[in-house]
Amino acid sequence: MATLQNIRTKAGLLVAIVIGLSLAAFILGDLLQGGSSMFQRNRLEVGVIDGESIQYPEFQQEVEELGEIFKQNYGQNQLDDNTWAQVREQAWQRKIAEIVMGEAYDDLGIEVSSDELFDMLQGSNPHQIVRQIFSNPQTGQFDRTAVVRFLKGMETGAVSPEDRASWLNIEQQIVEERTQGKYTNMVAKGMYITSEQAEASATAGNKSVNFDYIALPHSTVADDEVTVTETDLRDYYNAHKEDYESEASRRIEYIAYPVEPSERDFAEAEEWITDIKSDFEETENTIQFVDTNSDISFNDVWDKKDDLPEAVGNWIYDEGAEVGSVYGPYKEAETFTLVKLYKSEMMPDSVEARHILLQVTTQAELIAAQQLADSLKTMIENGADFAELARTNSSDQGSAINGGDLGWFQRGQMVKPFENAAFNNTTDSVTIVASQFGLHLVQTTKRGKLTRQVQVAYLTRNVEPSTRTYQNVYAKASQFVGENPTAEAFNTAVSEQGLTKRVANVSENQRTIVGLEDARPLVRAAYEADVNDILTNNQDSRIFELGDNFVVAILASETPKGIAPFDNVKARVELAVTKEKKAEVLVEKAKAALNGADLAAAAATLDTEVKTANAINFNSFSVPGIGLEPAVIGTVGALAVDQVSAPIAGNNGVYVVMPTSVNEGAGVDVAAEKMRLAQTNTYRVGSEVFNVYRNSVEIEDKRAKFY
Repeated sequence: MATLQNIRTKAGLLVAIVIGLSLAAFILGDLLQGGSSMFQRNRLEVGVIDGESIQYPEFQQEVEELGEIFKQNYGQNQLDDNTWAQVREQAWQRKIAEIVMGEAYDDLGIEVSSDELFDMLQGSNPHQIVRQIFSNPQTGQFDRTAVVRFLKGMETGAVSPEDRASWLNIEQQIVEERTQGKYTNMVAKGMYITSEQAEASATAGNKSVNFDYIALPHSTVADDEVTVTETDLRDYYNAHKEDYESEASRRIEYIAYPVEPSERDFAEAEEWITDIKSDFEETENTIQFVDTNSDISFNDVWDKKDDLPEAVGNWIYDEGAEVGSVYGPYKEAETFTLVKLYKSEMMPDSVEARHILLQVTTQAELIAAQQLADSLKTMIENGADFAELARTNSSDQGSAINGGDLGWFQRGQMVKPFENAAFNNTTDSVTIVASQFGLHLVQTTKRGKLTRQVQVAYLTRNVEPSTRTYQNVYAKASQFVGENPTAEAFNTAVSEQGLTKRVANVSENQRTIVGLEDARPLVRAAYEADVNDILTNNQDSRIFELGDNFVVAILASETPKGIAPFDNVKARVELAVTKEKKAEVLVEKAKAALNGADLAAAAATLDTEVKTANAINFNSFSVPGIGLEPAVIGTVGALAVDQVSAPIAGNNGVYVVMPTSVNEGAGVDVAAEKMRLAQTNTYRVGSEVFNVYRNSVEIEDKRAKFY
C-alpha cells in the first residue's frame, strides 16, 4: 500500500515503530540479580529530570523506537555506533522537553482538544504531514478519503500493528507540535514591540558608515615586552570565574602501541601477489577473478591516459600494451597492485542524449512499465516523434518539457546503467535500461570526438598486520603494564623509554578521542577509576584494544562540575592576561602617536597603514579585514564624520577609527520593523523559553552507566 510507504518515508521524525526490548532484557538480566526493589530501581536509573527518575527500560524503548525511525529515513537495516549515539542524545533531549515543558503546559491549561485533533487529521485543516502522506502522487492533491479509509482500516484491524504504531506516533507528535505552538504564540504575543524600539532598530539598520582605521594586532607586541605575575593571574581568575565554569571532566594520560604491518607482513603480501600473477594473466573471466581475489572490486569505468596513474598510463599508451597483458606488481604505500589491460576502444568523450523515464515502485508497475517501454520503443523505431512521446509519458518533468533532451554530458555525470546505454548506443538508436529511478528509453542523438579509452582491472593486495604481528605488539603492551603497575611507575617508564605520552580531557558521555578509534570503553573506564589508577576495561584488562592501537592509560586528574580550579585553567588565564597587557602597551603607543596628529601621520609613526571599511552598520556581525570586533562597530557608529576615536581595545588588537562618510538611508518604516521584530521574537521564543525552564530544574544525566 503506497500510503503506508509514505508514512515511513515522508513523515521524517514524525514516524516510529514500537519494537521489543531485546537489548533491555540483556542488560536487565545482569542488573536484577539480588538487592531490594529500591536498589534495583537506582541501578536502572538513566537520569533524573526535575525530580522524576528516568528508568532504563522506558528510555531504551524510546531509543529503539527512534532508532527505527532513523533506519527508515536513511534506508538502512542497521545503524553504526555514532548514529546510535545521536539517537540516544535526541531521545534524551526529547525526554527533557517532555518533562520540563509538560508541567508548564499543564499549569496553564494548554491542551489539544479531540475536535482540534480531528480537524488536523481528517478535517478541513489537515496537518502538513498528513497532507504529505495522503496526497495523490499524480496530481499532488490531498486525498481526504484516503485518510478516512486508512483510519477505518485501523478500527477494523486491516492495518498492520507496525503501521498502526507509526500512525499513533504521528498523532502524538502532531499534538505535541500544536501544544508547543500554542504556548509559543502566547508568550510571543506578550512580547510587545514599542514604536520607539522599532524606530531605533530601523534607524540603526539603515545607517551605514564608511571609515578609515589603524589596526595594531596583539601579535605585534613580543611576549617579553609584558610582565605577567602570579598575582595578576589570580586577580584575573577571581574577577572572571564565570568564564571558567565547566562540566565534569577527567584527564587521561596514555601511551598507544600502534599495530602496523611488519616487514614480514610486507614480504608475504608481495610473495602472494607475485605468485598469483600468472593466474591473473591466464584467466578468461577477469572481472570475476578480480572480485574474488582482490581487496578492491573491479571498477567498470573507461579511462583516458590522464585518468590513470602515470606509470600505468605510460605502459598502456606509450609502450603499446596489448589487451590481456599484465603490469606489475608495484608497491604503493601499504598496497601491492597488478594491472591488467582489460579493454581498449575508440569511444566518444561525450554524448548528447534524450530519454523517457517510466517510474517504478512495485513489481506490478515494473511489468506494466516494461510493456509500455517496449511499445514506445517500437513506435519510435517506426517513426513516431520521440520528443512528443517524452512530453506525454516521461516522469522526468524537468527534461520532458524539452522533449526528454538532456543535452551533452560526459562519463561520470549519469547513473551507470544510463551512462553505459548512452555511450554504447549508435546515433539515434534506442535502448531500454533500468536504474534506481525506473525504466529509461535512451536515445543517443550525437556522439563527440572519438578517443582511445581503456578499462583497466586492478588486482590489489593490502598489507595487513598478521595475527603474529598483533600478538607481538600486544606482548609489548603487556610487558609494559606488567612492569609498571602504578601511575608513578607508568610516568617513570614513559620518560626512561622515551615513549610518547598523550593526554585527553574527556566528559562523561564523550565517545571519541582524537587519534583513537572506538574510544568509548576508555572514557567509561576513566569515570569508574580513582585518580592515579591504571585504567581497566570491562574484562578487567589494563590493555585497551582501540582500532589499530593497544592503549595503556592512567587517570591523571578529575575536575568536578562547576568553576574549574585555578591550576586547571592557569594556561587559559595567562593567555587572557597577556592579551590585556599587550593591549595596554598598544593603547599607550597609539595615544602617543595620536597626540596632535591625524590618522595618516599616526599610522606612519606606528609603522602601519590606514585601511578602509565600508557599509558597516550597528547590525553588522563583523568588520572585513579585522573580524569580530563589536567595540569597533559600536564606536564608529557613534562618531561624527572625520572624528578620530581614542584607541579601542578589541578582541584581536587595538584600533583607531575615523568615519569618512555616513549614509542615513531612506526613511524608516516603523510598522514594517515592528512586524519584523515581532516575527523574530516568535522564532526565538520557543528555544529561549525552553532554555529558561530547563535551567530552572535540576537534571542528572546517568546515561554513561549504560552506553
